[in-house]
Amino acid sequence: MEHIRFNPLHTPPAAPVKKQIRQSGFADKLQQVLGDELKFSKHANERLTSRNIHITNDQWQRVTDKVNEADSKGVKDSLVLLEQAALIVSIQNRTVVTAMDKKDLNDQIFTDIDGTIILE
Repeated sequence: MEHIRFNPLHTPPAAPVKKQIRQSGFADKLQQVLGDELKFSKHANERLTSRNIHITNDQWQRVTDKVNEADSKGVKDSLVLLEQAALIVSIQNRTVVTAMDKKDLNDQIFTDIDGTIILE
């Protein structure tokens, strides 16, 4: 048995590693379509109607601009104070979660927010 030699098999060089290109998923495509547009949740729509809160186009544009600015600073959920109302906005989801009339703000505690936008 001394005449048997072990000859390791030649292993081919590893295939070149291809850079993985990140393909856009559904969420990325949806965000591209929706852009920075804010929307109202069903709950927020009900609150606006029941509390007779009206937001002008100019106010809405200011809210949108400030939400975009807050997003760039890393804010996730924000209290937005307008002259006549307060909104809780999920900045990550670009959604107004709820709304209340400014006169109903007495003795309120707001939790789970990490930013406040004041537009009075």
